[in-house]
Amino acid sequence: MATVTEGQQERSRRTIPRSRNRWFSRRQWRENLTGYLFFAPWMVNLLLLNLLPIGAAVYYSFTDYSVLQAPRWIGLGNYNEMFYIDELFWTAIYNTLYYCIFAVPLGLIISLLLAVLLNSSIRGISFFRATFFLPSIVPAVAASIVWAWILHPEYGLVNDMLARFGIPGPPWLTSEVWSKPAFILMSLWGIGPTAIIFLAGLQDIPEHLYEAAEIDGAHMFQRFFHVTLPMLTPTIFFNLIIGLINAFQIFTQVYIISEGGPLWSTLFYVYYLYRQGFQYFNMGYASALALVLFVIILILTLVVMATSRRWVYYEGAQPR
Repeated sequence: MATVTEGQQERSRRTIPRSRNRWFSRRQWRENLTGYLFFAPWMVNLLLLNLLPIGAAVYYSFTDYSVLQAPRWIGLGNYNEMFYIDELFWTAIYNTLYYCIFAVPLGLIISLLLAVLLNSSIRGISFFRATFFLPSIVPAVAASIVWAWILHPEYGLVNDMLARFGIPGPPWLTSEVWSKPAFILMSLWGIGPTAIIFLAGLQDIPEHLYEAAEIDGAHMFQRFFHVTLPMLTPTIFFNLIIGLINAFQIFTQVYIISEGGPLWSTLFYVYYLYRQGFQYFNMGYASALALVLFVIILILTLVVMATSRRWVYYEGAQPR
């Protein structure tokens, strides 16, 4: 067989690649241009609808801005009023933390138990999965109106069912004691997506782990606590982060049902921010509230991520 000498290879590199390189460069340029064109809408969205409003909010948080007049720089005046003068700010913080402390863990526990049930191999399981997911796709406004009727103290469905058992129903939405528990109960309406994520995590657990535990004599509860829960900790971690973010942003139910009442017992943070910005037109103060909310969520997320090293188990690695 004839061999190609080094001189022939050198001549081929000198004669052929110029035209090919020119063709490849034009083709690569067209491909890059096509990629940039597809990327452009997302970039415009990021700049105009995300980064620009965030930058504007940071600037307005240091100003006295009423929308109808030009912003006036006041430095830390909004933050000074927020932390040292405005009592409703601390009321909103307390109500939101109360809601998060109870709604997030309760939602995680019930959605996990629901996912375990939906992981069963029974006839028609797809129907049950769709049924439990459907409430989460109902518009929040419609769901809020339905819950306002369900929890009505006089003719509501919940109190009517309690009365059948001789139990006097509480004044859910008209009492400052029961109003926050009412909203916590409402939050369970939308656990469908969380349950579906847990279901995906359950189906990703290797079956041989359960078989090995069963051979060792582990019963159902031991398999759940020593196999299922450790393998689900990454999923629990993800749902915990998302749950905290969503809980701090509760708004629609408050706006439709209670408007912060009674006696500001349901004055949650985002609704208070909305009142300052769009009812009182105090946009500078509302921007400061938004920035503080971002910092609070960021700190909580970092705390959960820092502690996750001790309780989140990844396959092939041990929690610290």
